[in-house]
Amino acid sequence: MTYLKNGVLFAVMMLVALITPLPPALAQDCGQETFQDARYIVCTVEPGKADLRLFWNDVNGEPYRYFSRVAEAVGKEGRALTFAMNAGMYRADFSPIGLYVENGRELRPANTAGGEGSAGLLPNFYKKPNGVFFLDDAGAGILPTDQFLKLRPKVRFATQSGPLLVMQNKLHPAFISGSTDRTRRSGVGVCGGGTVRFAASDDTVNFHEFARLFRDHFKCPNALFLDGGRGVGIYNPAMGRNDRSWHGGFGPIFGVVE
Repeated sequence: MTYLKNGVLFAVMMLVALITPLPPALAQDCGQETFQDARYIVCTVEPGKADLRLFWNDVNGEPYRYFSRVAEAVGKEGRALTFAMNAGMYRADFSPIGLYVENGRELRPANTAGGEGSAGLLPNFYKKPNGVFFLDDAGAGILPTDQFLKLRPKVRFATQSGPLLVMQNKLHPAFISGSTDRTRRSGVGVCGGGTVRFAASDDTVNFHEFARLFRDHFKCPNALFLDGGRGVGIYNPAMGRNDRSWHGGFGPIFGVVE
């Protein structure tokens, strides 16, 4: 009888194991990585599994500005914001400088201007080629702005920023090895299998080093610079990160909703 009881108990346990759903695999994972002695927060997102979106304005038409406000809005849907990052450069009113598409609607047109800087310095956005990160039915992609405008793919989300860090496995021609232009930087790359890698440096790095992080470390054939200095920010509750921009807030924001 003891054997029978144990056998029945084992069978019941196996049945419960079969019908009890396993916790879903995380569609986004964040962690700390080091490349060439510089520290980074790196978040890997699988677009086919993750609900990756762009956020800019709330229901009242006001810029979210802070990751916490996006999290509150998502929470009202009964969902959770598990990751967020600044999604490109923006103007003083927190509006995107360039192309911005949200839920299939183009809310800002592409910016093809040359740009002007003070003291002969060209703002990063205008260092051609710049590019567009987008999400469509096939997944994620990054294209130079001129190619994106020629192809005009049907996209659900898109944000324009610049410069491109990596283009078909080649670094932007303006980047200089050993440059003393060092600051915190954030960017996004589309890597093998369509995996998206977001990275924000916790140490100061130059453009050449930051681009090589995507090309040589992550093996991303295409990557786009998002912002630098005081405009770098990341949100990840699991890591205790809820950064705030020293500019008074962010413009467009990437977010993963679960």
